[in-house]
Amino acid sequence: MDSEQTVRTFLDFFRDRGHHVLPGASLVRPPGDPVLFTTSGMHPLTPYLTGRPHPSGVRLADVQRCLRTTDLDEVGDPTHLTAFQMLGSWSLGDYDSARSITWAHELLVDGYGIPPSRLHATVFGGDTGHPGDGLGPDEGTESAWGELGVPVERLGPDNWWTNGPTGPCGPDSEIFVWTGGGDPTGTPGTDPRWVEVWNHVSMRWLRLADGTLRPLPRGSVDTGMGLERLVTILQGRPSVYDSDVFGAWREVLPGLWEGDRTTHRIVADHLRSAAVLVADGVRPAATGHGYVLRRLVRRVLTLLWRDDQDRTLADLPPEPVEVSLRHFGLLTSGPPEPGLPQGRTQGPTLGARVREVLLDEERRFASQLERGRRVLSQPRFAGPLGEEDYAYLHDTHGLPRELVTALRAEPDW
Repeated sequence: MDSEQTVRTFLDFFRDRGHHVLPGASLVRPPGDPVLFTTSGMHPLTPYLTGRPHPSGVRLADVQRCLRTTDLDEVGDPTHLTAFQMLGSWSLGDYDSARSITWAHELLVDGYGIPPSRLHATVFGGDTGHPGDGLGPDEGTESAWGELGVPVERLGPDNWWTNGPTGPCGPDSEIFVWTGGGDPTGTPGTDPRWVEVWNHVSMRWLRLADGTLRPLPRGSVDTGMGLERLVTILQGRPSVYDSDVFGAWREVLPGLWEGDRTTHRIVADHLRSAAVLVADGVRPAATGHGYVLRRLVRRVLTLLWRDDQDRTLADLPPEPVEVSLRHFGLLTSGPPEPGLPQGRTQGPTLGARVREVLLDEERRFASQLERGRRVLSQPRFAGPLGEEDYAYLHDTHGLPRELVTALRAEPDW
């Protein structure tokens, strides 16, 4: 089952059960939001999880593009990505977690063909990690799994979901699939071959500013399942980079730029994520959303130029970028240009505009590198650098610490 079939199966399943399918929201959060980017499928729905009526009803589902920068250093391993798609379903005060879990089991087993014997669940076993809460285990959810014949492991704070120091929260149940050979062994807490695919949160509480919990006026269910991770499991691949999602990148990168497997994975992830950000209206900048985009592009260039200064993003063919934009539902959309109706574009195609932004940032970075080399060649920077040196280089010459470190690591330094 490829990624497109996986999405259709998910949305058709919940549509048949009365869920309204929402369009995906932008990666860029509106002004006033405490975070820069949409980091999970529930993020755009936060107000409705605390009681506000949703105009599309009480049963919702969607496919939401997300971006997280907290795991940048882990990108390149079998599971971590910067930009990804999240399959989500919600009950806003309608059905309970037991029904949500029953449907999840049905979809995984009957819809996606995962053998029931390869499923395991974890539930909240008490202890939110916050002093004074005193909440006991989520016995209702544990009982629901037991009726389905799925083994359950009780965990503590790891199965208490929260979106921050305040706001909606509650116990969650995580569904794991066995990815090892032979019969499953151990539990998700003891064997890493159990891979999490789906998280079900019973949104029952509101954390107040003083740290106390208040019951929400209506309980909701919030679920999220990473598309790329699910596809990897369904296709029996050892990593997300070996799934069909990254097929176009695998075909191009090894023959274009020499490097090891980890380098190719990081380059593919970062360029894919950068393309999605550009398509969502972000442009490289020194702060905010633009800084994240700039950091991604410059990490790619640092890797490429480490072995060959003549490498350029101009050599990258359009196919991988266009395939990725299509995967995220952005190939024919994107932010409307001023004066044009929604959905129409003017001038270059979206893929070509992404390319222009990436190449312009490459030129800027090359110029900054050359200026940085001249600055760092001064005698005062010949020895080890202290915090004052890094502050001076950043404030006076616009050279961030990671750039200084990269320049000083060059072979001819």
